[in-house]
Amino acid sequence: MKRFWSRLGIGLLILAVVLIAAISLTIGWRPFLGPRARALTDRKFDSTPERLARGRYLANAVSGCIFCHSEHDWKAPGDPELESKLGAGQVFFVEGLPGIVVAPNLTPDSGTGAGTWSDDQLARAIREGIGHDDRTLFPLMPYEHFRSMSDEDLASVVVYLRSLQPVRNSLPKTEIVFPVKYLMRNAPQPVTSPVPASSATDSVKRGEYLVGISGCSDCHTLARQGQPVSALAFAGGFELKGPFGTVTSANITPDPSGISYYDENLFIQVMRTGKVGARTLNPIMPWNSYRGMTDDDLKAEFAYLRTLKPVHHRVDNTLTPTACKICQGKHGAGDQN
Repeated sequence: MKRFWSRLGIGLLILAVVLIAAISLTIGWRPFLGPRARALTDRKFDSTPERLARGRYLANAVSGCIFCHSEHDWKAPGDPELESKLGAGQVFFVEGLPGIVVAPNLTPDSGTGAGTWSDDQLARAIREGIGHDDRTLFPLMPYEHFRSMSDEDLASVVVYLRSLQPVRNSLPKTEIVFPVKYLMRNAPQPVTSPVPASSATDSVKRGEYLVGISGCSDCHTLARQGQPVSALAFAGGFELKGPFGTVTSANITPDPSGISYYDENLFIQVMRTGKVGARTLNPIMPWNSYRGMTDDDLKAEFAYLRTLKPVHHRVDNTLTPTACKICQGKHGAGDQN
């Protein structure tokens, strides 16, 4: 009997060691311990005309804050935001999400919006993925990209959000299903050191910064089990379904199957009009927001996209979906890969 208990104890110890190693090497301990989060500070961003203007530009034309946090008229050309609900949040419209995902009310309404949130609560949510109530934000909110947003641009965005017209708009809370609600706790990362501004003189570097905080890779890179497929970075294949219909994102690498035929002028024209020749882009491509970018910033984005690794992956939404051996999905021109 003594030998039995001894063997049982050794067996349980081995099992515990194996379990600890398995968790450490796979999902990690954050799903159990909670997300990495820094303590809030009392910092406040001074409002200046320059910050207000820069924040308005970033939130409306570059980073998609207003696009995602506003209801849209999907039947109108360019899917415009409803002026009466600008920044007032929405229940997300994309099918296939692991639960109910809500973009909260960012207007300074004290009852249903961000009126009682501190500047640092907003800042931490934007760049670090921790909500004002300490919950982990679902990574559809692209805080993993916004981590690279400079300190000054972050301050400008917060100043602009404070200037929005308060809108009373009650929304449900985000509810993510098990086990994703715990696994996503691995995503937040505190920002504890200064983030400088991007280069003003290096067009490619500035373009990389702008493409990053615009979240272009989120839609134009295929994801499996919530993780981007690095071999298909910017090569399209990500399917989206919602009130805008069904669309598969395009390849925007400089491969012949992508946008190798684009020049600077065509790129700007597409971003301004939402049209590639006679073809109209699906409204989930937020060209109606991006058209507000300056020519210089659009040129910088294009300069960066030209440096991407060319990836062969033909996607054509005008054709009937067929199986694609490259992305393992189904989309127009899939059988041409």
